[in-house]
Amino acid sequence: MCKKNDSSFCFAMGILAGVVGGIVAGVLLAPKPGAESRRELKEAIDELKEKYSPDVIQAKEQAMNAIKRSKEKIEDAYAKFNDYLKAKQMAKAKNNETNVDEM
Repeated sequence: MCKKNDSSFCFAMGILAGVVGGIVAGVLLAPKPGAESRRELKEAIDELKEKYSPDVIQAKEQAMNAIKRSKEKIEDAYAKFNDYLKAKQMAKAKNNETNVDEM
């Protein structure tokens, strides 16, 4: 998904993933009661959602566009391959027909 021209976006997403992982690890490994840890984790996640929501939406849109382009390329390649197979079958049938006519 990350290409050379998207290096700053990829770097930002890597930083975001590192921050989220650090927060989760810190909250889960802290010596606090479970309810307090879960509350702090929920607050941290809510804060991250609010702060990085536009970036996540943009990343999702980019991923969906990349999937759409890949799907179109695969469908196009499949159609070309299917046309190639049909042409080969037609050539073979025509060749067989010619051979039968020559007998």
